[in-house]
Parts: sequence; structure tokens; C-alpha cells
Amino acid sequence: MKISVVTTLYKSKPFLETFLEEMLFTIEKIKIHDFELIFVNDGSPDDSVAYLLERKKEISQIKIIDLSRNFGHHYAIQAGLNYASGDYIFLIDNDLETPPSVLIEYYHEIKNNSTLDVVYGYQEARKGNFIEKKTGNLFWILINKLSDTKIPHNILTERLMTKQYVNELLRLQDANLFMGGMFYWVGFNQKGIPVKKGFREGASTYTLKKRAELMLQAITSFSGKPLEWLFYIGVSISFFSFLFLMYLAFQKIVHQDEVQLGWTSIVAINVLILGIISTFLGLIGIYIFKIFKQVQGRPNAIIKKIYE
Repeated sequence: MKISVVTTLYKSKPFLETFLEEMLFTIEKIKIHDFELIFVNDGSPDDSVAYLLERKKEISQIKIIDLSRNFGHHYAIQAGLNYASGDYIFLIDNDLETPPSVLIEYYHEIKNNSTLDVVYGYQEARKGNFIEKKTGNLFWILINKLSDTKIPHNILTERLMTKQYVNELLRLQDANLFMGGMFYWVGFNQKGIPVKKGFREGASTYTLKKRAELMLQAITSFSGKPLEWLFYIGVSISFFSFLFLMYLAFQKIVHQDEVQLGWTSIVAINVLILGIISTFLGLIGIYIFKIFKQVQGRPNAIIKKIYE
């Protein structure tokens, strides 16, 4: 049996020595001798690749997929999964927030239950400060309210998957990737295990801007409900606007010159309608852009070189 470990590189140099040490120890503990360590360089600006090339001289199982530029975490994950050849594929971030040793529990779980296709980790309680916890919880609530694909809350990147599951996952060929949703859209028998996530040394590369972009990507890639809501909101606004106009006309007919229809109310209504229309057009534009991106047929990532 062969296992493939897939991880991505972006400002990862400070973690690699410890990650390699713990990963190799973990693989030894589960007594698997045939394995590969796949590192996908997602345009990392540090010397992560140079370090791994040096370590490759002593650890031949290291394989590096060097992308032509930074394509994004989920696109780099997809490139790594596409290259993995193991019977089982273990996906993990190398920043050590989740220790590589979780593979031991994942492996025993999937080996003891032949019906399982995926074992993944999730946080019972989110780490971080008050804002991080609340925004994280809000993200999962929103995505599950808006999407037909139900995703467990607070899932982690770390998961052990069968080759069949990964092959079906890669068949989706989405240009607008949200791996968190794709993992569950394909189905199969999956089991979650609670994992206590540690704290990363140094600042996270997932900035607030990136988190917001991920939320937008998640919602618009896995749900058409916002468009449905636009329709119903538009109908409601039209209905109440019609009632308001009928009310104004009735007041004018009954009271005639006593009723002055002021410019303030007209301007306020126009500004409100303009804001609503602009928001609606922006949302529709996002969906149209995603269609455009999908039909372009461009690869999600370009590999510059593979070090085997």
C-alpha cells in the first residue's frame, strides 16, 4: 500500500524542518514504507523550494511541484491531488497548526472501517480572538444557509482520502474552486474527527481580504439562492412602491392642493432604488464572470517544473 502526503508551500520555510521530522515519524508509526511527500510551490516568495531540494538528497520521497506563479491555496491543492499516486492521499497544511500526527488516528479509523472513503478533522471550538471566532462561525452558518450542499462547521484542511474519492473529486473540473464545498458535493462515506488546532508561529497568510474573497467564492460557487433572493426582493420593492404610489395618488385626489409632494421624498426614493439596482447588478455580474471564467477553459494552475 502507498500513501501520498500533499501539502502546499507559501512562506513555509520556518515550518518545513519540523514538519518533515514529524511527518516522517508519523508515517513510520503507521508502518507504511511506500510513500511520497508532495509539496506544491504556490509561488512562495521565500526559499522553501531551495530548502526542500537540499533535503531531497537524503529524503528521496520528496517531490516538488513548482507552479509558475501564485494561483491560490485551493488551486495548489488541486494540482497536488492531481499528481498524487497513492492508494490513500493525506492532505495537510504544513504550518503545524494541525500536527502531522493526526494521520495516525485518521489511518486507524479508515483501516478499521472499510466503508469509509474520507476521514477529516474539525474543530469543536474555534481558536483565535473574539472576532476570528465570530466571523468564522458566521461563514459556516451563511454557506450552509445559502448552499444546497451541507458542509460541517469548522472543518480543517487535514483529511485522509481514498484514491477513488480523489479521482471523482478531480473530475469536477471547476474553474471557481471552493474545495470545502467540493469535498462534500461528491458524496461518499465521510467521517469527522475532532482535532484541537494549535496556534501558528508568525502572522497567518490568510488575511481578512482573502477570507472575504473565500466567502464570496464559496457562496457564489455553490449556491444560486442569492439570485433567487434578488428576484423576491425586487418583486417586494415593486409591490410596496406601487402601494405607496397609490397612497400618494389617493391623498392628492382627496386633499388636492393641501398635499405637497416634496422633492426630498422623491430624491430619497431614487437614491434607494439606485443603491438596490447597483447591488443587484453587481451580484449578477459576479455570477456572469464566473460563467465567463468557466467557459474560458483555462487551466486552474500552470506547472513550471516537477522535481521527482
